[in-house]
Amino acid sequence: MARETTYLELSQDGGGAHKFYEVTVDGTDVSVRYGRIGAAGQLQSSSFPTAEKARAAAAKKVGEKVRKGYAPAVQGQRAARAVTRRQVASAPSTARAVAPVLWRFRTGASAFGIHVDEDRCWVGNQAGDVYTLSHGGEVLARYSLPDGVKCLVADDFWIYAGCDDGTVYDLSAKVPFGAYDIAPDVDIFWLDIREGVLSVSDAGGGLTVIDHEEEFQWSRKSSGNHAWMVRADEHAVYHGHNGGVTAYSAESGAELWHTPTRGGVLFGWQERDSVFAGTGRNVVQRMSKASGADEALYRCDSAVYSCAASPDGRYVFAGDSSSSVYCFDAAGNRLWKLGTGSGSALSMQYLDERLYLVTTDGSLLCVDASEAAIAAAQQGSVPTARDVKSAAALPVYRPAASAAAVATVRAASAPAGGVVVECVQQSGRLRVQVVSDGFEHGWNVQFPRGIREAGARYVVDGLHAASGGFYRVRGEIRRLV
Repeated sequence: MARETTYLELSQDGGGAHKFYEVTVDGTDVSVRYGRIGAAGQLQSSSFPTAEKARAAAAKKVGEKVRKGYAPAVQGQRAARAVTRRQVASAPSTARAVAPVLWRFRTGASAFGIHVDEDRCWVGNQAGDVYTLSHGGEVLARYSLPDGVKCLVADDFWIYAGCDDGTVYDLSAKVPFGAYDIAPDVDIFWLDIREGVLSVSDAGGGLTVIDHEEEFQWSRKSSGNHAWMVRADEHAVYHGHNGGVTAYSAESGAELWHTPTRGGVLFGWQERDSVFAGTGRNVVQRMSKASGADEALYRCDSAVYSCAASPDGRYVFAGDSSSSVYCFDAAGNRLWKLGTGSGSALSMQYLDERLYLVTTDGSLLCVDASEAAIAAAQQGSVPTARDVKSAAALPVYRPAASAAAVATVRAASAPAGGVVVECVQQSGRLRVQVVSDGFEHGWNVQFPRGIREAGARYVVDGLHAASGGFYRVRGEIRRLV
């Protein structure tokens, strides 16, 4: 029997979807390829006892997608969404001493994504790989996402990866799922998230804010372009672009203040009362969150690719385009400059006297930033960096492509303490609400859109109430049958 292929696309004007779904039947084998339009996508294959059962399974998959709005298309006619990757050059460091690197993990591709919390370290690279490591440098888990990781952001104990395909993946459970889809006409540069509200900065200097159900809240166009910085708190969203930093009201989007910077903003950081903008003219500029007034200037020797600060504001750190890392006191006095030994730091974070860097060669570095270690490094005494290896048998977690890919559980064997949720039609949209007792039944659940089916019920390990009046999933999602 001849090989049969059905190719579908979903691309909504002004919406979030810009993806394809292709099903191929070859005898008793069925392969499914899916992803963003213009990309190779991911491939899944299945075998069936007979060719008839293979065709029936393929028809079911196609029917599910058509009901969700997919339509037949000709591959290559619709353009891929715009993707701008930060173009960076990295020169050798001019520092005479090398930073005291405790351990190094090579991810295999240039990396921008980093998040460090009390429990573990996260790193994501432009190949779509996300790894978690212990603070001691042990690789704990690996996720494989369909496209390059632009950034990793946390919201309480949830962790999200913003990717080039316009999807923001929730990595908080074992199986990642797409929590947000960004409109295809938005060329994403950076993301931040707070209490389920996502802020997106883009290539044109735009800022878009959407809620946990991907419903548009507000958008603004700042005075500059190439907006690499977006940071949010309970009061404002701070937007850094090549014209400076602009603060907007978190609630209404009204402009609160604008402060020009010495060069275009390449990276941004925030602490409780201040925001920090690293610029292409070799400085980190510190501004008051309340007024935008300049508070301090931290001068480097090359363009600043990344910056961070200690929570008490005592130290400010910067990474430049010449593979150097700096430390300043709060007033702007340079305390030290050291080479990274692994390229330029594209993102960084400080925690408990350690500075974590992700670099142009794709490494995650853990640097001992204690005063004693830095003093020794300035005298030429540094530890031998331990190269961390990833275990060959480490499982790889990938997003579920459809409801059929989700593990099932029968009602009689549902785990004790599991929470039952149901997909329901509400105001013309497919929402997810709680069925189990003890919860607010009118609240919606932030739930993967790709696996929603009207009337379907799922069991989750737990739910957490967010301050915005919705629930977030904690733990594994299984379909109830």
